[in-house]
Amino acid sequence: VQLQASGGGLVQPGGSLRLSCAASGSIFNINVMAWYRQAPGKQRELVAAITSDGSTNLADSLKGRFTISRDNAKNTGYLQMNSLKPEDTAVYYCNAVMQQFSTSTPTWYWGRGTLVTVSS
Repeated sequence: VQLQASGGGLVQPGGSLRLSCAASGSIFNINVMAWYRQAPGKQRELVAAITSDGSTNLADSLKGRFTISRDNAKNTGYLQMNSLKPEDTAVYYCNAVMQQFSTSTPTWYWGRGTLVTVSS
């Protein structure tokens, strides 16, 4: 099972980006998909999470600008980031709790990060 994050890049302040996180391999269920970020010199922090039934949790400081969603048919999660600020610059990591089979114990998986740079 793998997670592949994509969609990062360089964007100007006020711009938008959409990150994707695709899960591949033998997957029975993705219980939770989440995004974390780690800015230079700072600890990794939770950005947003979404459960299999669509319930979401978003960091208070990002409400109104970021939105998390998922397409269960595609085993893919998304992070829509609008009105980006320089302080949003970070490596963004996708994370998921997944079961490979119906009898499997839900397990955390991490994807490789994608760099988002907000700069003029």
